[in-house]
Amino acid sequence: MIDPPRPEAKEAVALCRRAGIRPIMITGDHAATAAAIAKDLGILTPGTSVMTGEELNRTNQQELTRDIYQYTVFARVSPEHKVRIVQAFQARGEVVAMTGDGVNDAPALKTADIGCAMGQSGTDVAKAAADMILADDNFATIVSAVREGRGIFENIKKTVHFLLSCNIGEILTVFVSFLLRLPTPLLAIQLLWVNLVTDSLPALALGVEPIDRDIMERKPVKPTQSIFSGGLGYNILVEGCLIGSMALLAYSIGRIFFDVDPTAPVIGRTMAFAVLSFSQVVHTFNMRSSQSVFRAGIFRNKKLVLAAIACVALQLSVIVIPPLAQVFKTVALSAQQWLVVAVLALVPLAVVELEKAVGRAAERRKQRHADSPKTSTKSLRL
Repeated sequence: MIDPPRPEAKEAVALCRRAGIRPIMITGDHAATAAAIAKDLGILTPGTSVMTGEELNRTNQQELTRDIYQYTVFARVSPEHKVRIVQAFQARGEVVAMTGDGVNDAPALKTADIGCAMGQSGTDVAKAAADMILADDNFATIVSAVREGRGIFENIKKTVHFLLSCNIGEILTVFVSFLLRLPTPLLAIQLLWVNLVTDSLPALALGVEPIDRDIMERKPVKPTQSIFSGGLGYNILVEGCLIGSMALLAYSIGRIFFDVDPTAPVIGRTMAFAVLSFSQVVHTFNMRSSQSVFRAGIFRNKKLVLAAIACVALQLSVIVIPPLAQVFKTVALSAQQWLVVAVLALVPLAVVELEKAVGRAAERRKQRHADSPKTSTKSLRL
């Protein structure tokens, strides 16, 4: 007699391992039965073993915490044992999710960082003790939920990255011109327009960015890790300075080479306004993935493409339509001036693409170095 695992369970366990999640089986079954099922699912792997409740009784909590990584299957366990297992992993700094359906699972569900009760077969006590309830009682659904959660977190990071870098660019544009005692490069109404249009629409589209294909190949994020870790804060600052410097450069070019009166730089101000807006729209596509924008697929997020088209159309309208241009204090630009605007607006895309290429090359070198066989000191001496 056998209660076979669901067909999707084996793939879900393999996906967990690729995602840096360690699946552990805790069961009241006999050790031999548990080992057979765990081996079939890929939970019991070479280098790990089975611990029984009897062995747990002979092991104190300090020893269990020390040796906890040696075991992936726990058989013939009691409710108290389940709590001890959860606490042992937590003592090693792990975030523990515990699944269960019975009254005897309630203490462990409560102790775990994330208690997950079964919605169909679970008791009311287990559901009350859990943080979430699995409606279909399927382990693979938990893995799908992890994928969705990672995608949401990444989209939040992308949106924060985009908004902060763009706002730093706007602040830099105004602040540097103030320090240099130049006529203001952006009027208040222009700054409001940038914040309301070219900031908000792309940011909303980034929030619904499709989940990256390799999201489950990445290591989990530590709960104590800042959202700005991993170089994100540095990237925000550098990209913000880049956007701001391009707007200032456009302002300077327009003011020096095209404006008749440098004290009233209408053309320079219009060029800075256009570069700031268009560079932010372009920069949105940099945010979509750590991969090249072309490899990630420009049209994969259709909402972002539509948002970008809308932003470009709206920005052009306040420059080329006379009544709107009068409101926003802009002027129509010549072909030469538009060429300068286009080149400067595309600079953030080119720079970030180069940065990504260098980062990928460094990662490949690091991976090759890690995979290459190490030469022993003895062979070097020989």
